Amino acid sequence: MITDPALAAWLHSGLAWAGMALGAAMWRATLKRQPGGGAFAPGNFAVLVGLLLGAALGNKAVFLIERPDVALALWQGRALWPGQSIVGGLLGGLIGVEIAKKLTGQTRSTGDAMIWPIAVGLALGRVGCFLAGLQDDTYGLPTSLPWGMDFGDGIPRHPTQLYEIAVVLPLGHVLHRSRFATPGLAFKFFLSGYLLWRFFIEFLKPVPVAWPLGLSGIQWTCLAALVLYTPLLARTWRAERRAAPSRPAVPSGDCPAYPPGERHI
Repeated sequence: MITDPALAAWLHSGLAWAGMALGAAMWRATLKRQPGGGAFAPGNFAVLVGLLLGAALGNKAVFLIERPDVALALWQGRALWPGQSIVGGLLGGLIGVEIAKKLTGQTRSTGDAMIWPIAVGLALGRVGCFLAGLQDDTYGLPTSLPWGMDFGDGIPRHPTQLYEIAVVLPLGHVLHRSRFATPGLAFKFFLSGYLLWRFFIEFLKPVPVAWPLGLSGIQWTCLAALVLYTPLLARTWRAERRAAPSRPAVPSGDCPAYPPGERHI
């Protein structure tokens, strides 16, 4: 692990940006194979802008929910640069895309094409979190399990960053290759699965600031998002059950152009 704070910060940031760049390149390549054109086609470009703006705002907002002590310090005028939250980036990006689609009158699904790029980019970013060790807030609680790892303080801890890679990559791959008849269902499963995973894995991490019931801000954010998002998943799943007998299924990354009005993400 890297113990020098400055080097850890640079490496962590570099791999995080590399993950985002790789994910963006993979998404562009996926769009080129679809009828709507590349990432800079009129409708797709609006989605891209909404995604970037939403993710940028969301990742800071949820970080400050997780760390209200940092939010208070910023309010008091201290010169701090808040960190980032993957949960916030995903939720903010989702909201940004939906707003962009609403403003441009789009009803087609856009989420399924993002599943594998998000999973790969997230995994690469978590490598940076892992190498940063104690300089990043993603390490786990102490453990006596044989795979516990010393992140620099001499205490074996859960390598929760590696746990996340081991969950997200298979989840993303399976859903990317899934053959649902209803556009957007695969993405809904991916986002819901990730939020559920993050809620439970947070029990293996230190809680920087405890919210009600001793949960972290990330956990409460995941719960709130799941309460709002699960009905949409259930509605899309019902549509899938109705549509499956009458439509040919296609891999989720190759979303066909279905008739207007079937709006999913």
